[in-house]
Amino acid sequence: MKAQWTVMNISQTEENYLKTIYHLSKGGVEVVVTKALASALKTSPAAVADILRRLDNKGMAIYKKYQGVNISPKGKTYALQIIRKHRLWEVFLVEKLKFNGDEVHEVAENLEHIQSPLLAQRLDNFLGNPTHDPHGNPIPNAQGTFVAESKMVLSHIEEGKNSIVTAIKDNSPQFLRCLNKRGIYLGAKISVVEKIAFDNSMDISVDNCPKVNISKKISDNILVV
Repeated sequence: MKAQWTVMNISQTEENYLKTIYHLSKGGVEVVVTKALASALKTSPAAVADILRRLDNKGMAIYKKYQGVNISPKGKTYALQIIRKHRLWEVFLVEKLKFNGDEVHEVAENLEHIQSPLLAQRLDNFLGNPTHDPHGNPIPNAQGTFVAESKMVLSHIEEGKNSIVTAIKDNSPQFLRCLNKRGIYLGAKISVVEKIAFDNSMDISVDNCPKVNISKKISDNILVV
C-alpha cells in the first residue's frame, strides 16, 4: 500500500515542534501553552513563538498569542508520520542491528527526519509491518491511524493486584536503564505488594521476585494492562 502523504517544506526544527505539540496536546485535544512547549523543547518562549507563527502560516498549527497552540488536522497528519518513522527505525535498530532499547531513541531522532515516504513504506514492509515499537508504543500506519489501546499507569493499580507491562511512556535512555536495574521490561508481571502513602511510592514484585520499591515518577511512566 502506498503512503498517503507527501514531502513538504518543513525544517527539522519545525518537525520536532509538531511532534511535541501533538504529544502535549494529547493528539489535538488540548491547547498547549507556550511556556509548557518551551520547557519540553528546552528553549525560550520567544524562540517558541517565532516557530509557532511559521507553523501557523503553513497551516500546520493553530497559534493564538497569549493563549497557546494546538495542532491542525494537517499538522496532526504530518506529526503522525514523524512518529511512525521514529518508531519504525527503533524496531529496525533493535531487531536488525541489535541495539539495546535504551540506545535507540537518539539515533531514531535523527533518522525520523528523512523525508522519503517510499523509504518509510519499504522499511515497514521489510520489518513485517510491526504494530508496536520496542517500548510498546503503537506505530501509526501509512494513513496515520493506529488502534487505540486501553492501558493504565502502574501508579493507578490497587494494592494486591497484578498487571502486565505493555508500554513505557518515558523512552529516555536514563529511564530505560533505571527500569533495567529493577528487572522491569515489556511483558513483565508486576504485583503491587504495598502502596506507601507517605511519598506515593510502591513496593512491587516483578515476576514473583523479591519486592523492590519504586517512586511515583517511575510508576507514572509504566503502562500496564
